[in-house]
Amino acid sequence: MKSLAVLDAIVEPDWEYRYYSFNSKWDTSEEMGSMRNGQGDAWFCVFSPVGAFLKGFDHESEMSPWNQEPMRVWPGVLGAVPEMFKRFVQEPAFSMDDTTFCIWRSAQESGWRTGAVEYPAGEDPDGSGWMLSILRGEPELYRSWAESYYERPVALQIVRHVYEHKPLTDEIIRTLNQDRDLHGLTADLDEIGYPS
Repeated sequence: MKSLAVLDAIVEPDWEYRYYSFNSKWDTSEEMGSMRNGQGDAWFCVFSPVGAFLKGFDHESEMSPWNQEPMRVWPGVLGAVPEMFKRFVQEPAFSMDDTTFCIWRSAQESGWRTGAVEYPAGEDPDGSGWMLSILRGEPELYRSWAESYYERPVALQIVRHVYEHKPLTDEIIRTLNQDRDLHGLTADLDEIGYPS
């Protein structure tokens, strides 16, 4: 998530137009990564000492609360969230009324969990498939997505460099965006918590 946020900060100087962001100072002992596509789809993931909590919303998915009558989050999606993560379910910034999927992982667990959800028929009914696929850690996925979204070439070797959290230089940054440099990225890198 930090790599996605750094790459987007290089390519897109204006925060409000970025797709991915990361705040390493979300709270005293918490960090938060997010995706917002400007069309209503979003996910938010909090990393805390007790574990990680991620909620997402695909506004066009079959499981969207906007497709339910009465409007409600699909049964089971939030019902089994453990007590340790309940305060995130109450977090206003996450707009929990707009949720199509929710996953969590305590610090003691070896895998991610979900509630007991009866999914409707169809491919990717909650939108988690397409929305979370970028988190597989494959630089090629980001490059392909970014070239389509930002409509410009994106050098794969630079994406790999950032995915490996190697130090940035003006030359590396300008390979992605001629109008950006290390000095102009200082505040973003600090907020993201990218090693410098």
